[in-house]
Amino acid sequence: MSTKLNVPDGIKTEVAGDKIIVSGPKGTVERKFPVRNLTIKAAGGEIELSAERLALENTFVAHIRNMLRGVVEPFTYKLKIAYVHFPMTASIQNLEFSITNFLGERRPRKARLPKGVDVKIDGEFITVTSPDIELAGKAATLIEQLTRISARDRRTFLDGIFMVEKPGVTISA
Repeated sequence: MSTKLNVPDGIKTEVAGDKIIVSGPKGTVERKFPVRNLTIKAAGGEIELSAERLALENTFVAHIRNMLRGVVEPFTYKLKIAYVHFPMTASIQNLEFSITNFLGERRPRKARLPKGVDVKIDGEFITVTSPDIELAGKAATLIEQLTRISARDRRTFLDGIFMVEKPGVTISA
């Protein structure tokens, strides 16, 4: 079994052992595929994958397609800050995201964001952008999980940061 992927013009691919590096106009994404029985070759505007099992091969083809797509048009997640009880504020400094006054707490809640992610705060909306879909998703989830509450009724305590848009999917407004 073998699958060939065409590499669009303007995108450079490089294979070094079990690592693939994809560079394009909007950034560079590199990923390791530490799997036995997987062969990856890049030559002449094509990437060829062959694996022992078709499911494994299709999984890695999807990962590589995301890499090729991300270096042309970065992946974007949008989150919304919502509060009913206490007005909270969000800030970002040196890849550290911070929320103050969440449910009236005195200490800020903080999350360390991964490198390679661009986070912008515009009023009540937070935008997370990266050419690597996994880094963008991880950063968006870390921000969303900062306001996760337990032992309280979610119908009463509606405060938090909620994901409203994923790449290609609008969740709610």
